[in-house]
This record gives sequence, C-alpha cells and structure tokens, in this order.
Amino acid sequence: MKPIKRSRWRLAAGITYYRMKRYGEWLFGRKRYAKTIAKDLFAHVQFRHQTPLLRQLKDVEMWMQHNKVTNLRLAIQKLDGVLIQPSETFSYWKLIGKPTKSKGYLPGMLLSHGRVTAGIGGGLCQLSNLLFWMTIHTPLTVTERHRHSYDVFPDANRTQPFGSGATCFYNYMDLQIKNETKQSYQLHLYLTDTHLVGEWRAQMPATRRYRIIEKEHVIEPSIWGGYERKNQLYRQVYSLSGEWLQEEWVTDNFAKLMYEPLLPESMQS
Repeated sequence: MKPIKRSRWRLAAGITYYRMKRYGEWLFGRKRYAKTIAKDLFAHVQFRHQTPLLRQLKDVEMWMQHNKVTNLRLAIQKLDGVLIQPSETFSYWKLIGKPTKSKGYLPGMLLSHGRVTAGIGGGLCQLSNLLFWMTIHTPLTVTERHRHSYDVFPDANRTQPFGSGATCFYNYMDLQIKNETKQSYQLHLYLTDTHLVGEWRAQMPATRRYRIIEKEHVIEPSIWGGYERKNQLYRQVYSLSGEWLQEEWVTDNFAKLMYEPLLPESMQS
C-alpha cells in the first residue's frame, strides 16, 4: 500500500479519537481485564527470555537508551507479578497507564513513520516486543498485536525472525493477551545490569514446547520507491518428549525498509 502522508493536525485528531475509543472499551467493554498482582511467584517457568538493555544503533544517541532503562524500570513495576486468570485479558497499556513526565518517565527513543525521534516514555516497545515473543511460546492467546510498519535497523546480530515483536503507542496500539486455558499464568519481569528479563510462570509444569519459524520471507522493491519486507510467522508445537504435534499460524508481517538492503551490514550499523 502507498504510504499516506497526513498533516500534524490530522494526526493529532486521529490520536485523540482512537484514545477516547480505547478508554470507552476499557470502561464499558465486556472483557475481564487482568489486574491482580501477586508477590509470591508461581513455581513453574513456562518460558523465559531476555534482551539487552543497551545496543549501539545507527543514528541513535546513547542517552536515549540510558533513559529507556529508566522507563522500562517504571513500566515493569506495574506489570511484574500480574496474574492472568482463566478468561481474563492482559492489557499492556491498561496496566502501565500513560507514561508521563510527572510519573518519572524520561525522553527515550521513539519511531515515528520510520524515523528515530525522542519522546517521553520512549523505548517501551522493547518491553512489548519481549512480551509478544514470550507469549507465542505459551498456550496464552494474543488477541491484539500491532506490527511494526517500518523496518528501521538491519539484521546485524538479530537472533529472532523479522516481525517477531509488537509495537506500542499509548493507548490504542495495545498488546492484549487472553488466557483461554484452565489455569492462571503470572508475568515476572526484572532488570539486570545488562538485560531486560521476562518469564511467564504457571502453577503447573508446561506440557508443550514451541518453535517459531518464518515462511515466505521476501525483500522486494516497492512501486512507491524503496523496499518492502514481508514474511509469515508460524509456530511448531512439540510434546515434552520432542514429538511433533502441529503447526500453527501466528501472524503476517509487512514493513517498509528504512535502509538499503544491498549494503554490507558493516556499512549499515
């Protein structure tokens, strides 16, 4: 699709409309939202993952990433220990709330229409990316996820398939996860000196293992200029003994590249 350019006033009006719509859903919708925080951790880790706090990225000043660490620390205080009981829905933004300067959030890296900028609360996409990746390795169901519309940084040191994250923007670009199982799950998050660490925990041991694969990955010229990148993510489900059980579709991804894909990685980072 051809990118649509909108005026600043049109963008502001759109943001206001969609934020009010989300508030209405939270207040009057029929979903049961997760809100219980438990200090005692469930015994069994269903899936664990970690991502580095600081990365040297092209055209991104390091002070943005240092501020991001502060923002992550504030956000995980609202999420750590939260329980998703059967039939409940986890809402990323409903639990965190609006990141504001008065709450201690700092200017961090934001991506706006494929460009790096700074904004209060910037960097929280690292947390939503982590949560999405962890969740698709569990029986929990992702009911709302927004893909990144732009692929800003090349694949140097990438350890996960393209499109395996979830963008976030308060409050209408939410990440929502529903517990359609018969047992409760608990989210555990913390920071080390070097990493953001997350775990989905449960009262019973895991009964399945998951492997995420990509298909139909392609980078091709766009008729509007530049390049487009596409793929599909699937997960393969295995028993604990390693027996293959089934393959499930996860998501389709599409993004506009903001770098030259034919350049060597050493010239892009």
